Amino acid sequence: MTLERIVIEPQVEATAVVVWLHGLGDSGAGFAPVVPALGLPADHSIRFIFPHAPEQAVTINGGYIMRAWCDIKSMDLHDRADMQGVMASELSVQALIDEQIAAGIPSERIVLAGFSQGGVMSLFTGLRYPQKLAGIMALSCYLPTGDVLPSQLSVANADTPILQQHGEQDDVVPLSAGLLAKEALIAGGYPVQWQTYPMPHSVIPVQLKAISAWLQQRFEM
Repeated sequence: MTLERIVIEPQVEATAVVVWLHGLGDSGAGFAPVVPALGLPADHSIRFIFPHAPEQAVTINGGYIMRAWCDIKSMDLHDRADMQGVMASELSVQALIDEQIAAGIPSERIVLAGFSQGGVMSLFTGLRYPQKLAGIMALSCYLPTGDVLPSQLSVANADTPILQQHGEQDDVVPLSAGLLAKEALIAGGYPVQWQTYPMPHSVIPVQLKAISAWLQQRFEM
């Protein structure tokens, strides 16, 4: 499936890409406003892509149809994500990355980012993507496989930098879920930068400042 998306081009020719996946029930429009808030240099060359998840019924919301990267079957972390849906969305996100590579952006100049359910997808897809990525950003999220890493991990991304951020007062995705993911990633040898903030299930300005610094490091700006 070709994902509809919002694309924000830099003022100069793009030489890098950030694909940013939204959370359950949101759309790409929910995170597009973060681009100016990141305070990047005026001459940055990052193309930001905010795709929209397809609409589908979500079990924990009474079967209500909304934008979702996969169904959420229960609140149990070990049986929360519908893995068939996760893998279907993975193919769509991979296709979007492949499209950017075909357009001339090297894979190692692409960051895969996501918030909440979008962060679940950024971790799962990034850890398994066959070509080297610049980084993976996982905000307020967890591993769809619970406290273990996904299968068929990519050798190319075995040492790809991962930025993990979580709210200390998150009552949607508990901090403990993010910590389980962090521990599994570190045990797997991944270079994880872990940051927590005094916030609920959200994104705050001081966090965006840290994201901006991390992105500039990834793209050597």
